[in-house]
Amino acid sequence: MAIYHCSIKIISRGKGKSAVAAAAYRSGETLTNHYDGVTHDFTRKGGIVHTEILLPPHAPPDFADRSILWNSVEKIEKAKNSQLAREIEIALPVELDREQQIQLIREYVKENFVSVGMCADFAIHDKQDGNPHAHIMLTMRPLEQSGEWGAKSKKEYLLDKDGQRIKLKNGTFKSRKVDTVDWNSQEKAEVWRQAWADIANRYLAAQDRPERIDHRSYKRQGIEQIPTVHMGVAATQMERRGIVTEKGEHNREIREQNRLLKEVKRRIAALTAWIKEKASQAKENQSVNPFPSAPIPSERSEQPPTLLELLNRAYTEAAKPQSRYGKIQDLKLYAKAFQFLQSRNITTLVQLQEVVSDMKKRYWNTNGEIKQTEKLLHERKELISQAEKYLEHRPTYKAYMQTKPKKQEDFFESNRAALILYQSAERYLKEHLGKDNVLKPKAWKAEVADLTQKKSRLYGSLQTLKAEVQEAEAVKKCVEQAVQPEQTRAKTQNKRRDMEL
Repeated sequence: MAIYHCSIKIISRGKGKSAVAAAAYRSGETLTNHYDGVTHDFTRKGGIVHTEILLPPHAPPDFADRSILWNSVEKIEKAKNSQLAREIEIALPVELDREQQIQLIREYVKENFVSVGMCADFAIHDKQDGNPHAHIMLTMRPLEQSGEWGAKSKKEYLLDKDGQRIKLKNGTFKSRKVDTVDWNSQEKAEVWRQAWADIANRYLAAQDRPERIDHRSYKRQGIEQIPTVHMGVAATQMERRGIVTEKGEHNREIREQNRLLKEVKRRIAALTAWIKEKASQAKENQSVNPFPSAPIPSERSEQPPTLLELLNRAYTEAAKPQSRYGKIQDLKLYAKAFQFLQSRNITTLVQLQEVVSDMKKRYWNTNGEIKQTEKLLHERKELISQAEKYLEHRPTYKAYMQTKPKKQEDFFESNRAALILYQSAERYLKEHLGKDNVLKPKAWKAEVADLTQKKSRLYGSLQTLKAEVQEAEAVKKCVEQAVQPEQTRAKTQNKRRDMEL
């Protein structure tokens, strides 16, 4: 099914990257980087099904040549830590055919990037593994109308209250750097992410497909469920071949948990609605009796029947031989309802409402704890996984760094998987470890064990709550069965009266 994936990153020389190398890899071509003289040959790379360059009207026509475009970028950027290009990687809807996917990418790129002056180089990769995706490389400098590269930023002098430039002690004037375009802003990234969801959904709708994608998290969408983890290509392929994977098992468990959470929430909501309906009917009839169709003969006839009295009436009616009233076929249901009311000392609908409200409160508390526990579990498990990859492939990375520059490209290609895993793990750990920057796999595994136990207790509490909801539902069913005979009799009497008239 269609999935949402849209990642945005920067290709930076400061991180040892090259725009030319990135373009060669994504297009499956041989390109030489004139900046450092290194030739990048990726002609043996498979799975590349389409490549294309889109340019704004004032761009030099030569930029349609991939080598000229990205070497021009490499040439204009002088610094060792220059940001060379922006890359957007997106998952393509498998529900669309190839031509539709190409047209979808083309329209998305033109509307959001080329229209504001960026040069775009995109490639579609598909290894027939159910994960078609596109790499979109974008230039980061604005293009002047002359076709020359413009400045990324400009100097802006700060002014005092009189509108004069502020002079510093060293004789210069106080200033700040201002970006000439807003392409690096976080707000712009959010716009691009949403734009991808919007245009992809438009294409799906045009093909009468029901699938839709959303760039927002479940929390931002207001969806009360636990998110599954990203399977990745390897795990997805193994699951399709019938091989059970850890991620697959985890996602199946999460789906079952979400089903349980959704079910309990729905049933509590139904009980709440039923109680409100009965209370509303009593208010409309200006009566304290929420069940006016089932009066209970007693000395205090002005008082409404208690729930236990209604249950007893239902049980008595059901026990009569050849009763023409509704019967409670399942005596276990009656026993469950009776036990529920008696154990909680519930006699009125108001008291039942209080108990159901408490169930609702407990549900949301448990729901929140479950989500927080799942979040912490995922974070700790991911830290453990990334730490293991980091330690496993660190020797390969050290060997790569010690290799002579001219041989590094061959070394990287020979050890691509290990080096990519190492670099990915290193980035993740730097981002998530915090200030201490220390690997603590033993402590994290201990936390995982504690969190797993807590999660088990929370789901045990949820199952207990589900059982209580079922008991309250038994009360509702028995009460409705007690009321039904009186309603039926009243309708019959009214019908006879109408016939007599």
